[in-house]
Amino acid sequence: MGRRKSGRDVSGVILLDKPLAVTSNAALQQVRRFFNANKAGHTGALDPLATGLLPLCFGEATKVSHFALEADKTYQVTAQLGVRTTTSDAEGEVVSQQAVTVDATTIRSLLPEFEGEQRQSPSMYSALKYEGRPLYYYARMGIEVPRKTRTIHIRSIQFLDFSNDQLKLEVTCSKGTYIRTLIDDLGQRLGCGAHVAALHRTWIEGVEGPWITIEELAALAPDRDAPEPDYTVIEAQLQPNDCVIQQLPTLCISGAEVGKFCSGNPARWPLETEVGVTEFWRIVRQEDGCFLGIGWHRDGQVIPKRVLNGIPLI
Repeated sequence: MGRRKSGRDVSGVILLDKPLAVTSNAALQQVRRFFNANKAGHTGALDPLATGLLPLCFGEATKVSHFALEADKTYQVTAQLGVRTTTSDAEGEVVSQQAVTVDATTIRSLLPEFEGEQRQSPSMYSALKYEGRPLYYYARMGIEVPRKTRTIHIRSIQFLDFSNDQLKLEVTCSKGTYIRTLIDDLGQRLGCGAHVAALHRTWIEGVEGPWITIEELAALAPDRDAPEPDYTVIEAQLQPNDCVIQQLPTLCISGAEVGKFCSGNPARWPLETEVGVTEFWRIVRQEDGCFLGIGWHRDGQVIPKRVLNGIPLI
């Protein structure tokens, strides 16, 4: 019999503004301690040198976090032109240095070449895991491990600024895209080399709600050494379990169908129109809008895919 994790039953989402030089897991564990939560996970790691939006899911919210992993994302990236590094970012050793002779007009004209579907191999210094450890763990030990080339899609690349050999771009892309690889490829195409000087995630499709920093959460966290720590204030910062899947269409069910769905059984499809069986829906209770889980349509029924526990009765 497995050992039960210690901590409190906490459900909801924190939309963390991840700081610089902190791993995603370290940020997760720190915030988890603030809540003394027994179950938590994040939706897509950011490298230590990246900052910005990192959804942290607690309790029942972890059941739907996978759908946020599949979402498109937007980053603002600052690329240092003229210097190529081993890691394609500022932490790596310099591989080559070249004079920067390109101008903004030339850069703008080349950016469309990097949009669309393409194959990409992740950097050895990425957070992608191999046998349970991130690739950058092996890279820092000088160990080369296999990496799978993947198909990614660059939705758009927007030129923001170019001055003092630093190029600022806004990139919207599919899951699995490595911005440092994109910048290294762009630097090679420009003929001067480039690496990521700064990276900030600004948007994840379907994620809605206010962001909060670790420092702000720390100020709200109770003293865990107190006889009865009061978590009321910090729990008020939790966003709804479904705030990370707002891209999914909403389906309302009511009455006895709610009980069926919450028991993991098919419920009656409430719409007159038929839909494809591959589309997932965010299932809510019609009477109060309470999020119940995720389901899909088959033969006039709502088939449960993920069902939340502890739904309050009305």
